[in-house]
Amino acid sequence: MNVNINDNSFKVKLCMTENSIKEGMARKRFNEDFNGMLFLMGTNDRQSFWMFDCIIPLDIIFINGNKITSIFHNCPPCKIKSNCNHYEGFGDKVLEIAGGSCKSLDITEGNTIEFNFN
Repeated sequence: MNVNINDNSFKVKLCMTENSIKEGMARKRFNEDFNGMLFLMGTNDRQSFWMFDCIIPLDIIFINGNKITSIFHNCPPCKIKSNCNHYEGFGDKVLEIAGGSCKSLDITEGNTIEFNFN
């Protein structure tokens, strides 16, 4: 599956189950198979993510429908649960991409996202 923002395309892994959403990017790196992770949350609500056990910094993008509602830039990984920051935003989807990507690619709140399920 591909996600397109402006002129940028990301090949994403889908997370739709409770377990896959909890696991997220923990202990994973992007590679030639995927450079983004898309979480389909099932509810249009306030969502909360953290970076526990992640390997690389990530940009966390909250999406409502097909609009970016908020972005947290270059979120650092954490190894101790009690020291992990939580990143909260509103929407029914969350996209994680490599940290720093949003700023370097001029991806901003309010941008429209296209989802290509082919």
